[in-house]
Amino acid sequence: MKKALITGITGQSGSYLAELLLEKGYEVHGIIRRSSSINTGRIDHIFSQLHLHYGDLTDGRSLENIFYGSDFDEVYNLGAQSHVRTSFDIPEYTSEVDAIGTLKLLNAVEGRDVKFYQASSSELFGKVLETPQTETTPFYPRSPYGIAKLFAYWSTVNYREQGMFACNGILFNHESPRRGETFVTRKIVKAAVRIKAGLQDKLALGNLDARRDWGYAKDYVEAMWLMLQQDKPDDYVIATGETHSIREFLDETFNYLGLDWHDRVVVDSRYFRPTEVDLLLGDASKAKRILGWEPKVKFHELVRLMVDAELESLCVK
Repeated sequence: MKKALITGITGQSGSYLAELLLEKGYEVHGIIRRSSSINTGRIDHIFSQLHLHYGDLTDGRSLENIFYGSDFDEVYNLGAQSHVRTSFDIPEYTSEVDAIGTLKLLNAVEGRDVKFYQASSSELFGKVLETPQTETTPFYPRSPYGIAKLFAYWSTVNYREQGMFACNGILFNHESPRRGETFVTRKIVKAAVRIKAGLQDKLALGNLDARRDWGYAKDYVEAMWLMLQQDKPDDYVIATGETHSIREFLDETFNYLGLDWHDRVVVDSRYFRPTEVDLLLGDASKAKRILGWEPKVKFHELVRLMVDAELESLCVK
């Protein structure tokens, strides 16, 4: 039985990855932060099958304690301050977790027979210098989050060049019903369902023209696992190869509910980023060729999947 450790196991991708690894017969460990409120909702259905440890990416001693006497086969670093807009408000904390935290985790892994996965991001490309973006596209991050992730990316490459089996998954936007409610896709879906139910009147958003390559998080965690099953470590772009604007996401969501968003959405400057990323579009040809990975869920399916889950959640409540 293989043993895997997941940081960020209580998050969207961490919960899907934990499910996948359990299905494959792994012993799954996860790092969770101590909190005054319970934040394990995404993993409650598999809680009894998991081995959870208190720790924090900003606390190197806690990471060393978790690794002491352990024999993990794979480590997946999904833990992060992952909200791009928020990173402008708390840049130092974002850097401590996403950049230095990754370095501390790499230090804890170093010298062990462990395969390491780093959750990199399409935000590395930022002000894109070519379209579509591939593994060789130059980076140009446009946020404290993107800059911190760039540090983590190159740290991972550096440790790989020292002999560690370490991979970067450059994942483009991946969504699901488990997406945090402050992220734009879930924010739109939740508001649209509440408007349909008469529980909300307006939805405030920022830049409606921003374009993103949106995929399904459950598809993307399979790519993470596949990277660590290869004979050689490498970096991979994981994306759908399609780009859609916020306006298109609004169209798809509200039309599915029989609504018109134009008289419901208010553009609020508070939700604009100080430096915007206008277009992201990934080319996952390398992942298809080497990993045999392709996205299964398309854009319109993803939106409907999220809306259906939100409708079901509202009915349950």
